[in-house]
Amino acid sequence: MALPDLRTLALLVGIARHGSIGAAARAEGLSQQGASERVRAAEALLGVPLLWRGARGSELTPAGTVVVEWSTRLLEVAGEVEVALGALRADEQRHLRVAASMTVAEHLLPRWLVRLRSQSSDVPVEVSMTATNSAGAVAAVLGHRADLGFVEGVEAPRGLAWADVGTDELVLVCAPDHPLARRTALGAAEVAGLGLTSREQGSGTREVLETALAAHGLSMAPPAVELTTSTALREAVLAGAAPAVVSRRTVAAPLAAGDLVAVPLADLDLTRRLRAVWVGRRTPPAGPVRDLVAIAAAG
Repeated sequence: MALPDLRTLALLVGIARHGSIGAAARAEGLSQQGASERVRAAEALLGVPLLWRGARGSELTPAGTVVVEWSTRLLEVAGEVEVALGALRADEQRHLRVAASMTVAEHLLPRWLVRLRSQSSDVPVEVSMTATNSAGAVAAVLGHRADLGFVEGVEAPRGLAWADVGTDELVLVCAPDHPLARRTALGAAEVAGLGLTSREQGSGTREVLETALAAHGLSMAPPAVELTTSTALREAVLAGAAPAVVSRRTVAAPLAAGDLVAVPLADLDLTRRLRAVWVGRRTPPAGPVRDLVAIAAAG
């Protein structure tokens, strides 16, 4: 059997306390007519009369007295649940678990988190961050080990809601004394034949390169070496390792200083999307998840 809603039960308790529908209605912020309609609806729903109405006020029937007794206990529990839910919401607002791809973790997320903290001074947000590759970030969000992920790549991951938060450009870099440094342009087939200093399988950087080559019917040659961070790629190439495809953000300083050279590519589009991902509906959950997504999208 259906029960009256909590506000109607609170109204009945108020009638018992105040002795009239009018006084109880005022206490609940209702009009007297609205309160009377709620009582009649409750009587129809429960199938028993709850009030005797007279010129001097309203009096509970025996059934109404029992319903009020039960309602009092139910409202007490509901109040406890409301407080507990508020505590849960507050805890969620204070703690945010983020899993981010290496490029985002190294070059973008720190600035975003500073802005998030500055916007939430009333309820400081405590953030724990896992730096991983894009596949690892997706797995963390799907496995509920992270509330929010940031990934890079060509296609949006399946099974998660997502939002674009920017773009990133990959470049092929080499040392200034490498033979490729003198090339005016390099074709897709030539890139495919290079033994690169490369990110590992599952990274967004490697996915973008493999996808771009696949569009020409090509696949990557076996890497000369595999490393797990963009910074490691940069440092390896600076030390004389094989060329690498890496985010321009990672090599901006050595490119400007002439310590690395970007090799022009003739027919490969190595632009990739940066995305925030989360579990649930298309709109990010309210609170720090939504706030951080908005900060990231704003750049």
